[in-house]
Amino acid sequence: MPTFLLPLEPITSLDAYLATEVGGLGVQAAQRLGAEATIATIADSGLRGRGGGGFPTGRKWAGIAGQAGTRHYLVCNGAEGEPGTFKDRALLRANPYQVVEGLIIAALAIGADEAFICLKASFEREIAAVTRAVQEFQDAGICTDCTVTIVAGPDEYLFGEEKAMLEVIEGKPPLPRWFPPYEHGLFAAGPQEGWEAGPRRSPGRSEGSNPTLVNNVETLANVPHILARGADWFRSMGTMASPGTVVATVVGDVAAPDVGEVELGTSLRAVIDAVGSGLREGRTTKAVFSGVANPVVTAEHLNVPVSYEGFESIGSGMGAAGFIVLDDAACMVDTAYRFSRFLYVESCGQCPPCKVGSGEITARLERIETGVGDDADISAIQGWLARVTDGNRCYLAVEEQRLVSSILRAFPDEFAEHIETHGCPRPGRRTIPKLLDLTAGQATYDESFWRKRPDWTYDPE
Repeated sequence: MPTFLLPLEPITSLDAYLATEVGGLGVQAAQRLGAEATIATIADSGLRGRGGGGFPTGRKWAGIAGQAGTRHYLVCNGAEGEPGTFKDRALLRANPYQVVEGLIIAALAIGADEAFICLKASFEREIAAVTRAVQEFQDAGICTDCTVTIVAGPDEYLFGEEKAMLEVIEGKPPLPRWFPPYEHGLFAAGPQEGWEAGPRRSPGRSEGSNPTLVNNVETLANVPHILARGADWFRSMGTMASPGTVVATVVGDVAAPDVGEVELGTSLRAVIDAVGSGLREGRTTKAVFSGVANPVVTAEHLNVPVSYEGFESIGSGMGAAGFIVLDDAACMVDTAYRFSRFLYVESCGQCPPCKVGSGEITARLERIETGVGDDADISAIQGWLARVTDGNRCYLAVEEQRLVSSILRAFPDEFAEHIETHGCPRPGRRTIPKLLDLTAGQATYDESFWRKRPDWTYDPE
């Protein structure tokens, strides 16, 4: 499989990066081409956003560059919080320089006045790596006229939501705004700024909309390679609708959890084998989750191509290519409960149907899992799933709806079994959604998450 984003040995200095095949050539190409042609090259390459949505990157850049506004801003989203995903941290550990060069190119293309790189404060190793890379680019004169700010944000899941991320950059909690960044960007004193409005005419704010581009770490890491090698080179990999490679995480019930770069269009089964070393001996795959944002992928769909259109064809989504694999010993009722609890706890509470609904769904799933549930709980879950997205200002409630609904549809017999036997026939291993680290085939999960309360405080140990 072709790989270019994850070098075999980490690149730890700008000199080492510039000595690679493409280091620094992307910026040179962008400066030679100019903003319009740079955006056209990215559009021709077919690069799609790797944060989960898969929106065409060139079209996104063009939309920001073409908008009127007092100022333009650029944000690199590295607040990785999707369960089962570790790709952005792996990229920043392996080669932060390609991410920073991609950021510089994007800033040139959209005419950004300032750029921000957002990481969770707990990502100390990654913050150090990207800070070093930015400083070395500036010291070398490659980024002399660009202002880059590293933002160390909170650990909450919603910090990674782009509208909430803008709030954090402005010094507020990660509570999503109504309007997306391209409509209402950073430091704008316009009509609606989120849960906590900023005063008009205050220092640092402008009367314009300030269109803001938000791109994921992996998306920006691809950019220097495309500018240096050309759109046709990028399209020589992957599929027509999903060109290039993707950095996939494979965790859960596999022999050796890991992160690896694979060509888009590779089957999910092959990705699980190549990146996660397959399942443990004697086990078979029961379900695969691409984070918590998409419907479950069941065993009969393991040959689905890992691509945006591939997952769409089976009624799911590729997301950020963070695959949580569950084997035939897993309890799907317990899995539904734990994923639902994650979304309930991480919901910010601005939209009552989301917070109340996901809480009720979680409570009913827990009743069924612990053997005290009945058919009325199933009916209540279905009722809340139909309403949980009412008035939602971010995608979290949709995740709850899509994920839990898909498990109910795919594994109805397990729910009936729990209700009929008043217990769980598959006790034992439990799914821990949050990854703290992933090194040498060993995944470390955040056990403290199970003490986290719905108000984002923690029970004492």
